[in-house]
Amino acid sequence: MEWTLVLVLFLVGFFGSFISGMVGIGGAIINYPMLLFIPPLLGFAAFSPHQVSGISAVQVVFATLGGVLSYRKSGFLNKKVILSMGISVLIGSFLGGFGSNLLSEHGINLVYGILAMIAVVLMFIPRKNVEMSSDGQISINVWLAAGLAFIVGTSAGIVGAGGAFLLVPIMLTILKIPTRVTIASSLAITFISSIGVTIGKISTGQVEVLPTIIVVIASLIASPLGAKIGKKTKTQVLRGILAVLIGFTALKIWFTIIKSWVS
Repeated sequence: MEWTLVLVLFLVGFFGSFISGMVGIGGAIINYPMLLFIPPLLGFAAFSPHQVSGISAVQVVFATLGGVLSYRKSGFLNKKVILSMGISVLIGSFLGGFGSNLLSEHGINLVYGILAMIAVVLMFIPRKNVEMSSDGQISINVWLAAGLAFIVGTSAGIVGAGGAFLLVPIMLTILKIPTRVTIASSLAITFISSIGVTIGKISTGQVEVLPTIIVVIASLIASPLGAKIGKKTKTQVLRGILAVLIGFTALKIWFTIIKSWVS
């Protein structure tokens, strides 16, 4: 592998993981289109959607783990939220990751595009700012949370994501969980989800070892840095960054999908 491609993969992994730590996502929503489009744009051989989803799946494990460790003493990791959504998302993500091998490349891109558009819509739904109670307790509908987590895990597992780009707006808008708790807890839930996705991807031979190692190394460095900055950034700014990134990548993917249909 050329050193320039190694550098490109490292920078992609670093950027995606930095953002993931900052806004509470796994980074696949950013890394997927970057890994898909940037290498061929710079003259390197393109990775297939199956390969990209495999690389992204493993990267999310380490990016979210780094973020969770950074938040472990913050008080924002809510056990009730993590357990109620984590188990369901793990089962769903394994099924999605394993079953993705049955889809075509266009099918994977289509699933990604649909998920990204749903996430954009959810991010722009007006919501009241929810604050934590004085005792730090949060009231949520456990069954609703578990059901939504299962659906997200299954869908996100197909594209090699942990699903945080959908979980975050769902937790904020539908479950009405405070922003700081959402960011921290979604990293833990996505870490659990990414384990299921990774097992599914590896068992179906969708993981390229060397590119994955490069992206993972970048994740281990960047994710804790992003989490550290995220703790000091206003919640409105964090939500705005996430909405813009998801919107941009959704447009790019849909442009590719429509172009393939026309041609």
